[in-house]
Amino acid sequence: MDKLKFYIDGGWVDPVAPSPLGVVNPATEETFARISLGSAADVDRAVTAARRAFVTYSSTSVAQRLGWLARIIDGFRARLPELARTMTLEMGAPITFATERQATVALFHFEEAARVLADFPFEERMGVGIVRHEPIGVCGLITPWNWPLNQVASKVAPAIATGCTVVVKPSEIAPLSAMLLAEIMHDAGLPSGVFNLVNGDGPDVGEAIAAHPDIDMVSFTGSTAAGIKVAKLAADTVKRVAQELGGKSANIILDDADTRAAVISGVHACNTNAGQNCQSPTRMLVHHSQREVAFQAAQAAIASIRLGDPLDPATTMGPLVSQTQFDKVQGLIQAGIDEGAMLVAGGPGRPAELNHGYYVRPTVFGDVTPQMRIAREEIFGPVLSIIGYDTEDEAIDIANDTPFGLAGFVQSKDPERARRVANRIRAGRVYLNGATFDRSLPFGGYKQSGNGREFGVFGFREYLEVKAVLG
Repeated sequence: MDKLKFYIDGGWVDPVAPSPLGVVNPATEETFARISLGSAADVDRAVTAARRAFVTYSSTSVAQRLGWLARIIDGFRARLPELARTMTLEMGAPITFATERQATVALFHFEEAARVLADFPFEERMGVGIVRHEPIGVCGLITPWNWPLNQVASKVAPAIATGCTVVVKPSEIAPLSAMLLAEIMHDAGLPSGVFNLVNGDGPDVGEAIAAHPDIDMVSFTGSTAAGIKVAKLAADTVKRVAQELGGKSANIILDDADTRAAVISGVHACNTNAGQNCQSPTRMLVHHSQREVAFQAAQAAIASIRLGDPLDPATTMGPLVSQTQFDKVQGLIQAGIDEGAMLVAGGPGRPAELNHGYYVRPTVFGDVTPQMRIAREEIFGPVLSIIGYDTEDEAIDIANDTPFGLAGFVQSKDPERARRVANRIRAGRVYLNGATFDRSLPFGGYKQSGNGREFGVFGFREYLEVKAVLG
C-alpha cells in the first residue's frame, strides 16, 4: 500500500525531495504502508496549480459543478467498502463503524454540498444594488487523523462546490483514505489543479500552507494549540482562517431525566471512535441524588463494549491511533487516580486479553471535581468524568467553566426545560435527549473551540466572498 506520490495539477507526481514515512496499523503496531513527507517546495507546486486552475474553474456554471459532484458521489459510493477498510487499517476504527459512520458521513458532505449548490442564490437584489457571492480563491485545507476522510470531505465538498480550488494536507498518521479520495476526484474528471494533495507534517507542510501568500483561505481542524499557530502564520497575509479545534463537552443529565438510560447512552457517546472525537461528551453532570444510579449504569455500559480486532464486525471499540496518543491517555488516567477521583470502571493499562496494539481500557471516573485535570483537559480517548451538582444553575455554570465551547448535551423529560438549559450553554452545537447527527446544521465552536462553521449552507458560505454591486 505504498503511496509515495502527491496529487498535483491533475496527476501523481514525485516529491521534490523524497522523504518516506511508514504508516502504522494501530491494532498490530506494524508498518503496513509508506507515504512521502512533503516540503514547502511541494506546497508551492500545488498552490501554483490551484491558482492557475482557479481562473477558469471559478467561472464554471452551477450545472458544471453539479456534474462533477455527481460523478464524485458515484465514485465514492462505488469505493465505499475500500475507503472504510483503509480507515480501519490506518487509524483503527472498527470496520462496522468505519463503514456506517466514518465513510458514510464523509459521503454525506458531497451530497449536502450538491444539495446546497443546486439552489444557492449567488446573486441577490438588495436595495439599489446586487449582492454577489463569489468563490474566495485558493483554499488550504489541513485535516486530522481521527475522522480522516470525514474532515477532508467536510472542507473539500463545499470548497469545490462554490468554485474554489484546494490544496489538501491530510494527517500524515492516517493519510491513505484521503489519497483514495484523490483517485475518485481524478476519475470524476475534475479539471486539473482544482484538487491537489500534498502529504506532510505540520511544521513543514501545514505551516507552509498557512503562511503561503497565494492561498486565500485556510481551513484547519485539529488541536487548539496548532490552530493558534495556523492563525498566527496566516495573519501576515490577512487570509481567512476557519478553525474547528478542541472540546470538553458537558452532558447535563437533569434531575427529571431517566438517569440510567441517559448515563448508558452518554457513556457510549463518549466512547464512540474510542473517544477520539472533538465533541465527545466527556464531562457527565449528574445530580448528587443520582450518584449511585449513575455509577451502576456506567459500569453496565462499559461492560457491553467489545474491544478487539477492528476488522472483526463484532468489535465495537478499536485501538487508539498511535503510541503517542496511547501514552497521553494513560498519563491522564493516572492523573485522575492521583488527584483522588473514584475509579468506577476501567483504569490504566491495556485490556488483559490484548497484548499488542494501542488499546485502552474504556474508563469512567466518579466524584470528579471541576478543577481536576481529567475535567479540564481534552483527553481524546475513552475516558469519562462524572461530576455531581445540586442545582440546575450550578450544572450550567460547570458546563460553561471551560475554555472550550464546541458542543453540549442535555437530558430531560421536559423538552422545554431542556431547551432553556441548551440556550444557556456557551457552545456551537447542543444535542437534546439523544438527538442524532444532522448534516445540514452548522458545526463549529465558541471560545477556544474555533471559529467559522462547517456543514450545510453555513459551511458553504465559508468559502465565499461577498461583493456589493451598486448603480
